Amino acid sequence: MKASARNQLFGKVTDIRTGAVTVEVTIGLKGGDTLVSSITIESAQSLGIKNGDEVLALIKAPFITVVKDFGGYRLSARNQLKGTVKRIEKGAVNSEVVIELAGGDSVAGIITNESVESMGLREGDTASAVFKAGSVILGVKA
Repeated sequence: MKASARNQLFGKVTDIRTGAVTVEVTIGLKGGDTLVSSITIESAQSLGIKNGDEVLALIKAPFITVVKDFGGYRLSARNQLKGTVKRIEKGAVNSEVVIELAGGDSVAGIITNESVESMGLREGDTASAVFKAGSVILGVKA
């Protein structure tokens, strides 16, 4: 499959929680990290998602917030994947920051050059890719 979403993570469904309107799907990644996707009940039924299924999680890079230091704050975003800054590619206005996770997966975020500088973000730093569960699109093999 080809997709425009920069982040394409494969994992296994470890939990499904159905609410009134949405379904929360927890996915285990190969390095032990987990991510959560919030999709509509209709989408979950259409995809036929069940525990143990292999899924593809798609997250667009602009939906990723890069956090170097939480400063004692907790965030409402369910997904907070901690890793090592593998690469920072600066553009005219924005930078692509690639964070390598424990299992070898990478997550790329697009942030402003000003943010890179104000955080003092450098390759090799520890940082987290933070994103809301509603930003995660799921795919399954047909």
